[in-house]
Amino acid sequence: MISTVLVANRGEIACRVFRTCRDLGISTVAVYSDADADALHVREADAAVRLPGAAPSETYLRGDLVVAAALAAGADAVHPGYGFLSENADFARAVTDAGLVWIGPPPEAIEAMASKTRAKELLGIAPLGEVTEADLPVLVKAAAGGGGRGMRIVRELAALEGELRAASAEAASAFGDGEVFVEPYVENGRHVEVQLLCDAHGTVWALGTRDCSLQRRHQKVVEEAPAPGLPAALEASLLDTAVRAAKAVGYVGAGTVEFLVADGPRALGSARAGGTPRAHFLEMNTRLQVEHPVTEEVYGVDLVALQLAVAEGRALPAEPPSPRGHAVEARLYAEDPARGWAPQTGVLHRFEVPGAVPRTEVPGGARDGTGPASGGVRVDTGYVSGDTIGVHYDPMLAKVIVHAPTREQALRKLAHALERARIHGPVTNRDLLVASLRHPEYADPAALDTGFYERNLDALTAPPPGAEHAAVAAALASAASREGRFGGGWRNVRSQEETRAYGDHEVRYRPTRTGGYEVVSPEGVRVLSAAPDSVRLEVAGVARTFEVTAYGDTVHAGRHRLTARPRFTDPADLREPGSLLAPMPGTVVRVADGLAVGDRVAAGQPLLWLEAMKMEHRVSAPASGTLTALHAVPGRQVEVGALLAVVQTDAQEEDPV
Repeated sequence: MISTVLVANRGEIACRVFRTCRDLGISTVAVYSDADADALHVREADAAVRLPGAAPSETYLRGDLVVAAALAAGADAVHPGYGFLSENADFARAVTDAGLVWIGPPPEAIEAMASKTRAKELLGIAPLGEVTEADLPVLVKAAAGGGGRGMRIVRELAALEGELRAASAEAASAFGDGEVFVEPYVENGRHVEVQLLCDAHGTVWALGTRDCSLQRRHQKVVEEAPAPGLPAALEASLLDTAVRAAKAVGYVGAGTVEFLVADGPRALGSARAGGTPRAHFLEMNTRLQVEHPVTEEVYGVDLVALQLAVAEGRALPAEPPSPRGHAVEARLYAEDPARGWAPQTGVLHRFEVPGAVPRTEVPGGARDGTGPASGGVRVDTGYVSGDTIGVHYDPMLAKVIVHAPTREQALRKLAHALERARIHGPVTNRDLLVASLRHPEYADPAALDTGFYERNLDALTAPPPGAEHAAVAAALASAASREGRFGGGWRNVRSQEETRAYGDHEVRYRPTRTGGYEVVSPEGVRVLSAAPDSVRLEVAGVARTFEVTAYGDTVHAGRHRLTARPRFTDPADLREPGSLLAPMPGTVVRVADGLAVGDRVAAGQPLLWLEAMKMEHRVSAPASGTLTALHAVPGRQVEVGALLAVVQTDAQEEDPV
């Protein structure tokens, strides 16, 4: 019997495993880097062991340190979570060699499937040889790991060598393994996967399908179960292939087999006209997946509890529970989708999702009445209000999950929960998620594919409706804070007009003689009440209340995040034309080969690369011109807004004035 579990991971997944352990009466141990010293997973564990350093290669990827931590803390089992060492066979062996229980598959199964190249060989899938023009586009992928890291689409043969090098560097940083390979890139495919759970007695459960087609940078954003709209024959084939793969390697524990349905919605559409969609094997993830909660909610199970039971040698029932209803999960990231998905950092001042079930409750609400199936919203997270989002790790704040009788109801319920959430702090993808869940293309299962964001990103990142009136609320709340609450006094003379600006919105108003406010611009707005934390407005006969909270120049009014424009320009903000500033805090990992001051550069030409939150971000020339300054040095840590380089554009050279 397992008595104490060390989770060899951090953040959301560590908190998720701890939640089940608490319910089962199992003690917990966290490990943490210096950057995570005050992280939620450290605070929630019964004991915690420091891994000195901040980079993953110094901490969470050091299997020897993790095993030593487990022994020092008196743990008798290790749960790897996902990412980091979760698919490292040598780590699994080190755990068992130390006399600890490994809550995962046998090392031999990990070795057979964790490397995508070896997995394809095992299944008889030939790798792509020397790439020619006829093979394009192709996809460069990391042999180890996942999550979109170490992955590049190549559409031009000349770019292949550089992208191979970049993918290898990113994979080595994220997974400690720089091996990459090349495979054909399927445009507009649909990402479908099968959840497996196997015991040591030969029982294999195939817990249905999930659709994970909504992705950015090859990393999943919205997932759901079951995968909607699949032809019955295709679904049966996917389940059968997944079970055969598990049996072929003697798999034990939780795992996932991933497929790409060629042509995505076009394939499903053609199936109705007599065509047959084709499924391509992608990989087997020999671990628990980020998106496992949707399967839990549909099948009414706790996959972590089942992992623990299997690790203790217990047998699964012959048949899994029957599925019920539909579940959808959205990954809430601290990132700006409108600015190339740039990760964001800073203090998460407030994080509340109305209707969320307590973090202490275990999953599986579809059966025990405690989770989303009973009407609540499940939030799996590694952050709470007041925590700081740093630069060292993935920018995912939380996973928000709902369950409902039908897909239509689940999409509507999740969009509503996200819309009402109070997320005060760095920019997030919340508005994108709400718009995605309500988009007619996503609502139609026949239109699902991985190209959704490529086609729709501009529309999905447009400011949500009501931003203009949110700016009014922000301006009046600020005025009420300076002058006293609404109705604070009678004025003998008409007050002078005042102006406040938030982003693209300018608000003009004046205090009235009765102590209220009159909005001059935008027109048609009547003020019903205004206090420092709440403003009620009426527009076209419809009244709405905005909850307003300010953190310096950043103001949250309802679901809108606004930035106050300064009345005067700060001299520190004046930059030389053509300045390239760091879009995020991070580390300069490399500069383009041979790049030097005085070189001619073309618009869009990659100049340097930053690494932030485990992803590489390319910084390119904004226009054609001459590189007149280069401040980026590989290995240098930079803050957001730091000057990296200066490109004097052709227009500036022609007209220096």
